[in-house]
Amino acid sequence: MNIVRLRKERGWSQEDLALESGLHRTFVAHVERQVRNISIDNIERLANALQIDIHVLLLP
Repeated sequence: MNIVRLRKERGWSQEDLALESGLHRTFVAHVERQVRNISIDNIERLANALQIDIHVLLLP
């Protein structure tokens, strides 16, 4: 849920986040809907794209 919140705070679409992180848009959509597991490497890519520390994405 943190990914969705942070993405929306920036006014980004899923496609924008995918482009910034180097991931596919459908992968980002699946992660946001919690239908796909995500590796720590991809968490790092999303955190870097959002310019935040990784632990922020893991907070409840």
